[in-house]
Amino acid sequence: MEPEQPEVGVGPWPGEPPADPRYDPELLVGGDRRNVVDRYRYWRHEAIVADLDERRHGFHVAIENWQHDFNIGTVVRNANAFLAAEVHIVGRRRWNRRGAMVTDRYQHVRHHDTIEELVGWARDRALPLVGIDNLPGARALETAALPRRCVLLFGQEGPGLSAPARCACDQVFSIAQYGSTRSVNAGVASGIAMHAWIRAHAAPPDG
Repeated sequence: MEPEQPEVGVGPWPGEPPADPRYDPELLVGGDRRNVVDRYRYWRHEAIVADLDERRHGFHVAIENWQHDFNIGTVVRNANAFLAAEVHIVGRRRWNRRGAMVTDRYQHVRHHDTIEELVGWARDRALPLVGIDNLPGARALETAALPRRCVLLFGQEGPGLSAPARCACDQVFSIAQYGSTRSVNAGVASGIAMHAWIRAHAAPPDG
């Protein structure tokens, strides 16, 4: 027989429920089985987002979506884990949310029809566009520091950054690889790049 899987989350609140308005009365009564860290157990969705907004980091994440890239859900999930300011999807508005594992409810996601639209948005906010791709002339991510305020831009699975995206980037960084494949997918690359930003600019999380 397969071992019984432990139940995710917590059951109903034991004892007198708290009066704090951040808590959700329904979750206090029925339990909280959501995929959230312990500090947010029983909190209302809006209260969680508001608390995250007070602590978000100075980097944004953008990914091109010309061919319904299945990596986008993973990029959004990584952005939530590393507390990115926003995720920007360039190209097709629709994307497969399955890989996000509901984290898109807690992460701000913005759409841009074209690279030029993203570039204008970033320029208005003095945010440099930093491409992540193994291109000729790219600087090694392992030996360089990412800007504190920036937009990390990722391309499609396979072709990587489009030609307009490459031209728009202020800097391009590559991720060192040691095997036979030309590149890692955008989901993996985004996690590596975001963690590189965290190592350079963020303190350890509370707790």
